[in-house]
Amino acid sequence: MASTGKPLAIVTGASTGIGHALARCCASNGFDLIVAADEARIEAAAAEFRGLGAQVESVQADLATIEGNDRLLAVLRGRPVDALLANAGRGLGRAFLDQDFGEIRDVVETNVTGTLYLIQQVGRGMRARGQGRILITGSIAGFMPGTFQAVYNGTKAFLDSFSFALRAELKDSGVTVTCLMPGATETEFFERADMMDTKVGTQKKDDPAMVAETGFAAMMKGEGDVVSGWKNRMMSAIANVLPAGMTAEMHRGMAEPGGGRS
Repeated sequence: MASTGKPLAIVTGASTGIGHALARCCASNGFDLIVAADEARIEAAAAEFRGLGAQVESVQADLATIEGNDRLLAVLRGRPVDALLANAGRGLGRAFLDQDFGEIRDVVETNVTGTLYLIQQVGRGMRARGQGRILITGSIAGFMPGTFQAVYNGTKAFLDSFSFALRAELKDSGVTVTCLMPGATETEFFERADMMDTKVGTQKKDDPAMVAETGFAAMMKGEGDVVSGWKNRMMSAIANVLPAGMTAEMHRGMAEPGGGRS
């Protein structure tokens, strides 16, 4: 990818939802883009971002795999990355024992394994240059046991924790790490996770553009973490003081199948 003199951002999961809105923030604020997702819609998204004045390369790849992430990295052709917005993720609802293990594995490998691999590969270059920004999309779901979302919440707890640890390791390196922790957001997440019959699946949710703007601003300021929306900040504060058994029951009320019909 030839340099244009603009900073370069990589945004994963950029075809829809929060990732799409994050890419728009980057393009609107003077970044060129490499955008990636596992679906063909990434091409249409890339065309939209070019309309905002950015040079954009799009990559359709399975970011749960090392091979998919390597395909994304190959597009760089040596160009340094100024910002990595590691947003790709998958959800999965319903009881753990009833879930297909292939789907469980895909959630873990997308949310954790593929994300860690990409951050390590890009982060090494940032550290060597002494500059860069990393934004990791965690979740307030990481603050509570995810009854009927056990694997998903577990992966987000991992990412929330990992982001703070990585930030501490990179202290004074010139590389900042920010964790964006949204709550329920108006995206395709709940439909894809088979949760449209749950309370959280049917309730009013946050605007992904608002979530992305909050995360982008925090990344540019070099902040360590940000929870988007006052309701989510309140929920995260409550989750940090209540016993885990109690928050697990609270989560049951939001994510139990059939709860959206009551």
